[in-house]
Amino acid sequence: MPGDHASAELLAGMSSLLLSVRDASLRLEADGVAAARLTQAALVDQLSDYVLPRLVQLDAPLLVVVGGSTGAGKSTLVNSLVGERVTESGVLRPTTRSPVLVHHPDDAEWFQPDRILPDLARTLETGNDSYALRLATSDTIPQGLAILDAPDVDSIDRGNRELAAQLLAAADLWLFVTSAARYADQVPWDYLRQASERSTSVAVVLDRTSDEALIEVRGHLARMMTSRGLSDSPLFTVPESELDVDGLLPSEAVAPMVGWLHELAADPKARELVVTRTLDGAVRHVVLRTHDVADALDTQIELTETLQAEVDTAYRAALDAFGTQTSDGTLLRGEVLASWQEFVGTGELLRSVEEKVSRIRDRFVDGMTGKRNRSTEVADAIEEGVHLLLVEHAEASAETVSRAWAAIPAGRQLLGANRGLDRASRDFRVRAERTVHDWRQAVLELVRVEGADKRMTARFLAFGVNGIAVALMVSTLARSNDGPAAGGTAALGTKLLDAIFGADVVASLVERVHIDLGSRVSALLDGEQQRFSDLLDPVDTLKAHQATVRGSARRAEYARHADFLDGETAT
Repeated sequence: MPGDHASAELLAGMSSLLLSVRDASLRLEADGVAAARLTQAALVDQLSDYVLPRLVQLDAPLLVVVGGSTGAGKSTLVNSLVGERVTESGVLRPTTRSPVLVHHPDDAEWFQPDRILPDLARTLETGNDSYALRLATSDTIPQGLAILDAPDVDSIDRGNRELAAQLLAAADLWLFVTSAARYADQVPWDYLRQASERSTSVAVVLDRTSDEALIEVRGHLARMMTSRGLSDSPLFTVPESELDVDGLLPSEAVAPMVGWLHELAADPKARELVVTRTLDGAVRHVVLRTHDVADALDTQIELTETLQAEVDTAYRAALDAFGTQTSDGTLLRGEVLASWQEFVGTGELLRSVEEKVSRIRDRFVDGMTGKRNRSTEVADAIEEGVHLLLVEHAEASAETVSRAWAAIPAGRQLLGANRGLDRASRDFRVRAERTVHDWRQAVLELVRVEGADKRMTARFLAFGVNGIAVALMVSTLARSNDGPAAGGTAALGTKLLDAIFGADVVASLVERVHIDLGSRVSALLDGEQQRFSDLLDPVDTLKAHQATVRGSARRAEYARHADFLDGETAT
């Protein structure tokens, strides 16, 4: 890969991959989602900490990350490789907490916060009380090389372990340190297996080994490396040695490693081979694991569809039931029915106009003086009945959805983080009351408009706008059934309306009033339903993002072939 940075295609592909993986929503609890989230986080760290910074600056110093087991002597080894004390070591565990990066003074610009490991804060202070990256300079480090002392991979401190993994993923070269007592431990080999899978350049250091055990342990360790795909990785041994007054190993104990590292730093071609191998392996590994994140979105989509279906079903059933109950005479009972019968009287609406003259006058006077009349009592009773029915359905729907969600782990998670969803919204009663009142006013306005040319007729004058509006509401509430619930008296309202407007017009008015009520209630319940839907990512958005993740992975893989593999073929 010639030049000081990768091709624009590869940079664009990996940048797009970072954004798509980072923004993939894995919020819902499900089998395997914890592992998918860890994969997602690891990919984001690998891309932002290593792949993209390294692609942008291929000629940056070779970053050697020294990692390994607790008590393996990493810090002492780093100090000895540098030739002076640059990082603290000790007997307390965990020892290394603040990672230390040592570089030549002339390479300082490469390690500014916006370049290598951009997400880690920088510090120049000595100490182990921070997870910030401590920068140190030394003239003994050759230009083109930097050594980073990482925390223990098996530290008892979780933050140390996570930081160690992050730093190792950002390395061009792993210098993995173990000891005769720890070389067969599982945790270090888990990391070495990952290195092999990613084609990461690795050198292994067998530290603190007695002369008696050196041959046997080195041979066993070499066989383990071969069986795990690391046969080409250098293996250095550091015998158990006395430290000097500065806490450093004898120079001859680390001379082979120092010579090897200095040769790498001095040979641009060798350094490029190490970087290219690790970088290509990292890109390949990231692209491959990106498909795991995309696959995890399948479960998120399925869960979202299931949870949303429970919401849709419950509130659709509530709306359908409300529509039925406000048209089959269900509400024409109790106080509503009693008020209506008192208002119309037995056969009152069928009497001749001449018999109503005195009552017309009385009703007119009542209306002018603002007295509460019986039509208002009926309207109030209807309004209250519709309001209570609406509240009942809202409460029942919230409970139904909550019960269904509670049976699903992802649903329980959302319910636990959003208390109160098992009840209607706190202000629902007020909003429902306003909705029903507005519907009542709309019926009055409809009567005024439709009866504009009939206001001087005897029947219109006898009952006025309020009375006729009440008759229209009653007819609407019993539009599909004038059964026993309405006591057969709802027909009186329809007969009055027919006499004023004509049967065809009345049928249209009843339909319009019912549709208007349903529309207002639908909008109100939509708001209640949205409380649940807002907790879910839209399914279309999840599917689109999944396609974006897969597409980004494909484009990144094509660009990788063009930059790395085709370049190798050409050379």
